[in-house]
This record gives sequence, structure tokens and C-alpha cells, in this order.
Amino acid sequence: MGILRDIGAPGLIIIVLGALLIFGPKRLPELGESIGKMLSEFKKAVKGAENQDKEE
Repeated sequence: MGILRDIGAPGLIIIVLGALLIFGPKRLPELGESIGKMLSEFKKAVKGAENQDKEE
């Protein structure tokens, strides 16, 4: 998450505006939802791999 600290608020605003222009206001919420689900699954997979390493 260090990259988010380096971007700062102005950079984050530019990224959000760019996404809004590219995907449009109607698709942005479903895009955010799918990214959230993807990150959630990734975190679960990482925790599962960590637990397997601890068991071995």
C-alpha cells in the first residue's frame, strides 16, 4: 500500500476522473464492485497460503 501514499490526494482525484471518463458514470459502480470482490478473493488466497505455510 506504499504506492497509495506516494500518489496523494491530487493524484487519486486524477485517477478517479480518468476512470470516470473512460468507463462512464453508469459502469463505474459495477467496476468498483468487481475490483473490491477481486481484492477480497486475493486477500483470502494470500491468507490461505500463509496458513498452509504455517501448517507445514
